[in-house]
Order: sequence, then C-alpha cells, then structure tokens
Amino acid sequence: MVAFNWKALENFPLLMYILAAKTLILCLAFAGVKMYQSKKIEEKLKREREEKLKREAEKKED
Repeated sequence: MVAFNWKALENFPLLMYILAAKTLILCLAFAGVKMYQSKKIEEKLKREREEKLKREAEKKED
C-alpha cells in the first residue's frame, strides 16, 4: 500500500496564492514595458514626421 503524505498539501493554497501574485506582477511588469516602448516609438515617429514636414516646407520655399 502506498502511503501519501497529506500534510504536504497543507501549504498548497498559500503556494497557489504566491504563484498567482507572482504571475500578476510579471504580467503587469511586461505590460508596463510594452507601454513604455510604444510611447517611446510614438514620440520618435512624431519627431520624424515633424522633421519631414519642416524639410518639405523648406523645399517649397526654395
């Protein structure tokens, strides 16, 4: 007969809460990084568009 240690499962709910909290923290961290990256890329594109418009305006003046 195989004896199973049921005492080992006493901490199972706590371990699941810790795992869920860790997963949530990681998801929020990745989402924050993605938001930061997209904002940075958006600003770069905006600057490039403004420079392009400025150059086109200078060409029209010449």
